[in-house]
Amino acid sequence: MKTKILKTMLRGLPLGMTMASLALTPNLLRASSHMDAPLITLDPAANTTDVYAFLTAQGTNKYLTVALAVYPFEEPGIGPNDFRFDDNVLYELHVATSHTPRGRNVTSDLVAGRKTLSYQFQFNTKFKNQKTILQAYLGVITNVNDAAQNLVQTYSLTKIDYSATGKARTGILLGNGIVPPNNQGIATPFYNQGDNGENLAKPGVADESVLDRYTMQSITNLVNGYRAFAGQRDDGFYADIQSVFDLLQLRNPGVDGQAGFNVHTIVLQIPVSELGGDRQVVGVYATTSRKSVNVLRDLTLERIPRLVNDEIPPKKNSVDNNNGVDEDNIFRKLAVVGGRYIQVGRQGNPLFCEGLVALEDKDLYNRTSPTADATLFQKYALRPELAGLLNALVGTSAITSNRTDIAGIFIPDLIKIDLSTGPARLTGGGSDDAGFSRLSVFGGDALTSQISPGLPGFPAGTIPGGWPNGRRFGDDVLDIAVSALINDLRPATFSVANGVAGDNVDHNDIPYNKVFPYAATPHNGRNHTHH
Repeated sequence: MKTKILKTMLRGLPLGMTMASLALTPNLLRASSHMDAPLITLDPAANTTDVYAFLTAQGTNKYLTVALAVYPFEEPGIGPNDFRFDDNVLYELHVATSHTPRGRNVTSDLVAGRKTLSYQFQFNTKFKNQKTILQAYLGVITNVNDAAQNLVQTYSLTKIDYSATGKARTGILLGNGIVPPNNQGIATPFYNQGDNGENLAKPGVADESVLDRYTMQSITNLVNGYRAFAGQRDDGFYADIQSVFDLLQLRNPGVDGQAGFNVHTIVLQIPVSELGGDRQVVGVYATTSRKSVNVLRDLTLERIPRLVNDEIPPKKNSVDNNNGVDEDNIFRKLAVVGGRYIQVGRQGNPLFCEGLVALEDKDLYNRTSPTADATLFQKYALRPELAGLLNALVGTSAITSNRTDIAGIFIPDLIKIDLSTGPARLTGGGSDDAGFSRLSVFGGDALTSQISPGLPGFPAGTIPGGWPNGRRFGDDVLDIAVSALINDLRPATFSVANGVAGDNVDHNDIPYNKVFPYAATPHNGRNHTHH
C-alpha cells in the first residue's frame, strides 16, 4: 500500500525546487541525533537539535511559524542546577525571502542563502534568593514568576533587517518575554495530568484556552502581530537513532531514541505581511553564537599560579602586605573580556550536517553561512556517502553519484516553504487534521500553491504538505529521507520502484499541540519513560 501511494503521488515529478525537495532528504537516515559535530557536542546550550518552519493562519491572517530547539537529551527533573538557555549565547532565527529588493538582476536571498531578516533572542537569568540550596523551586509554583519560582529567565527579541543594503540595519525591539519553569514534578503540577505532579505530562491540545497554565502564561504577544514562546518542551524529533548508528541494523518495532527527553525550544510566529507577502517561497535556518574573548596577560606571571590555587580569594581591594600587590586587581585583569559574537552552531534542514557532511567539515559547517554551501558542501550532496553505506549494509541499490536532486534542496541549506498555500495540516491535540500524513507527500499529504506549477499529473499547484516544503512537528523526516535516497528522484530518470522505507518508529512519544507553541509539553521529571 505504501509503495502504491508513493508511486501515485510522485509519478512524473517536475524539475525545480519541488522535485528536489523530495529527494534531498536522503542522508537523513543518519538522523537528527542532535550530536551533529564534534565541537558543538561540548556546548549543549548552543547545540541546535531541530529547526521547524510551517505556515499557520488565524482568521484571514497568515503566519510563518518557526522554531529552534537546543540542549539535546535534557533529563527531566534534575537538581540543584537546571537546564536552561544560556545568557551568553545569542539565539537567532533567520529568514531568506524570494524578493529581490536590492535591485534588478540580483539573485534572491533565497537562492543565494542570504538572510533577509534575523530574529535575535537574548536571555537574562536572575535568582530571587541566592541564600538557599533550593536553586530553581522554593515551593510549588502556582503561576509563572511567583514567589516560589526562584530561577527566572527573561528574554528580549530583536528584529534585524538586511534587505536594503545587505548590511544589518538598526535592530527593532519587538518585545520581551519570560521563560516558564522546567517540569520538575511536585514543584510544577500544572504541566501534568490532573494538575498533579505525580502524573505524566499533559498531552497536546487543539484549543489554546486549555493549554497548561505555565505555557499559556508564557506566550508573549509582541508588536506588529508577532508572538513568541521560549521554554522547556518535549523533544519533538522521533527515530530509532541507536539502531541507525549500530551499522544500520534496524529493528521492528523500532525504539524512539529521544523518547522521554526534553529540549529548550524557541517558537516565533511571524506575520507573513512582515516578509513581503505570501506570493513567494522563503527559506529558514537558525544559528547560535558566543562572544569572542580576550585574555589579558600584562601580569606578573609568577603571581598567577598562587592566586589560582588559593582556596579563598582575597577580599575586594585587599593588599598583599608582603609585596604590595593588589590581588583583587590581578583577578580583575585575569577576567575574560567579551567581544563580538562568533557563530558556533547552525541548522537548516534536519540532519544535513549529520547525514551529508564528512567529519572533517562538520565543525566548519557550524561556523559558516548558507551563502558558502555551494562552494564548501555541495560535493557531499552530489555524492552522498550514505547511499553507498545503505547499499553495503542493507542491500539497497541507491544511486551514489550525480545526485542533483539532493543538491537541489540542501544547497543552500535552508528549510524552504511556499507561503502561497493554505495553512499546514497538523498532528496532535487529540486528532490529526484531515489529510495529515507524517510522510508528507509520500503519504498523500499535499497543499495547493498559488505560485508553483506543482506536481505533473495532479491539479495545478499541488506540492508537498510537509517537509521538505517546510517542516512541521510530526513530520517523519527519517522515513521521508530514506525513501527518497533509495529511489531515483532526478528529473530525467525518476523512479520510485523501491517504495517507502523507514525505521519503524512512526510517532512521537507524546502528542504535540495543534495550537501555539505547537511543541509538546515537557516531560515530568518525576514520572516519565525513556524507552
